[in-house]
Amino acid sequence: MGDHPLPELQGKTPLQAARTPNMDRIAACRIGLLKSIPPGMEPGSDTANLSLLGYDPKVYHCRRGPFEAASMGVNVAPDEVAFRMNLVSLNWKGKEDILMVSHSAGDLSEEEAGPLVEEVKSHLGDSGLTFYQGVGYRHLLIWKNGPVENETLPPHDYLGQNMSPYLSGSPGNPVTALITRSWAFLKAHPVNAARRAKGLPEANSIWPWGQDKAPDMPRFSERFHLSGGVISAVDLIRGIGVYAGFEPIHVEGATGYLDTNYRGKAEKALQALERFDFMFVHVEAPDEAGHHGDYREKIQAIESFDEKAMGTLLEGMNRFEDYRILVASDHLTPVSLRTHSAEPTPFAWAAKTDLQKTGGGSGFSEPAARASGLLYEEGHRMIVDFFGP
Repeated sequence: MGDHPLPELQGKTPLQAARTPNMDRIAACRIGLLKSIPPGMEPGSDTANLSLLGYDPKVYHCRRGPFEAASMGVNVAPDEVAFRMNLVSLNWKGKEDILMVSHSAGDLSEEEAGPLVEEVKSHLGDSGLTFYQGVGYRHLLIWKNGPVENETLPPHDYLGQNMSPYLSGSPGNPVTALITRSWAFLKAHPVNAARRAKGLPEANSIWPWGQDKAPDMPRFSERFHLSGGVISAVDLIRGIGVYAGFEPIHVEGATGYLDTNYRGKAEKALQALERFDFMFVHVEAPDEAGHHGDYREKIQAIESFDEKAMGTLLEGMNRFEDYRILVASDHLTPVSLRTHSAEPTPFAWAAKTDLQKTGGGSGFSEPAARASGLLYEEGHRMIVDFFGP
């Protein structure tokens, strides 16, 4: 959700340009910045969301593969390595010019992805390689005695770039060898033929990345003495929740895209709070818009989130005698960069009694967060203060 100022918006960020009355109410109570990405670490959603949940990434970080496996109920054995596996769109302009067109194969649907993953299983699956379908373009590869230390590249970081140096630069790399084996049968698949006919990006390559072995994390309830649940369309986020001991809660129509079921997520969270002390609700749409480089889409995602999710939550939370609510951008995904960046990211929180007072402040935005003077240099410490005494 966080971003940089854009000339198209007269120097405002998408968050500043969006209409966000519900987040503005929270920000009128307390707003600031936190460093969700420790110095020297990659600005990924895995690192950032561990920080938000109070887990020091320098201690508990692992790459996203095992978290995504946990979300899907897949146990990663000690001799196995879990990879996130995207279905991506490549464009061959020549043997030495292979462009990464889309990290999401043009926002591939689950209905289209299912037959493609089955095709991957039939051509590449064996006793050492097991493939699982996830959500949209996001899938899972479990590789027995797999190459945990080999270089892999997050495809969203290389949009529009030539991938040939990576794909051909290390002939002995089993990961890139696996990628190239997928090209012929995916290109020929009827799903891609149908996408070609419609002028849509094809899901013409697998792309394994983010590999690691299973982490060792304490339960959230052990650290904070609170029970919890997690709502997200993204396997990574649900998987972090599983390792934290949260119950993953399914929401019909939660897609991870602009069309996700914002209101349904809020309604399910309110229901879950009848049983749990804490709910972690994640919305991916602003991040996807940032990767697309589309500021209009990002503003739309932010406004939909504020109206349908935050509005529903603030109204529904009144049923509880007391509560605290926090809104945060896990990391920045600037439209101008089309990938994540490591700058401090804005957050705001309020208690029920705070929200019953008159409003004020300058809204929920990156400049307002900077102007507050509140900065958590170690982002994982923020949640401790949020829970309070």
